[in-house]
Amino acid sequence: MKKRVYSDGCAAAHALDLVGDRWALPVMREMMLGPRRFSDMRAALPGLSANVLTQRLEELERNSIVQRRKLPPPASVQVYELTPWGLEAEELLKVMGRWAARSPHKEAGPMSPVSIVLSMRTMFCAEQAKDLFLRVGLFFGLETYLAEIRNGTIAVDRGEIDDVDILFSGDHNAFVACLYGKVPLANVADQLAVTGDRKLLERFLSLFPLPPTAPDLSAPR
Repeated sequence: MKKRVYSDGCAAAHALDLVGDRWALPVMREMMLGPRRFSDMRAALPGLSANVLTQRLEELERNSIVQRRKLPPPASVQVYELTPWGLEAEELLKVMGRWAARSPHKEAGPMSPVSIVLSMRTMFCAEQAKDLFLRVGLFFGLETYLAEIRNGTIAVDRGEIDDVDILFSGDHNAFVACLYGKVPLANVADQLAVTGDRKLLERFLSLFPLPPTAPDLSAPR
């Protein structure tokens, strides 16, 4: 069946032709930090069937957004990765994330480690971190991430954890609950281990404020 398109000259409409299908953007999101195996994406997106994932990857590949390659030995496995143009969509995800974070109808739900990292890049408040030098390690399952904060900037990506000021280790959604839900660390102590200076820790958790919620005009008056 031929895919439906908007047939509209607006570039925003064409963007929806390219990535507007269900699951397309979450699939792209999972490759924002580097190449991923098919099984990695299935694990990160548990609501997505193997069939639909295959379809989305094929469509994104046809549209020059994704490419596949085989890793050299000893890995020798096929991976999918965003093309340089595909990687530019991170800005799109950030803008959408900031906008949707204001939704009065947003419901809490699980996040993948990659989506957490991208959300940190998105919600980071440079003004509150002007004089801060901080290295933070995130150890979620088998994946490790390193966040470096320097003079109002943040760099957070996959990386080796060494010589960090703060280390979070354990359930990544418990980390989200503390970072955005303001859940006290003591409440998730059985799911998330934290080491580091307490004052630095509190300062770090304050650097990712969510924008104010938009008015809910659908509520009965």
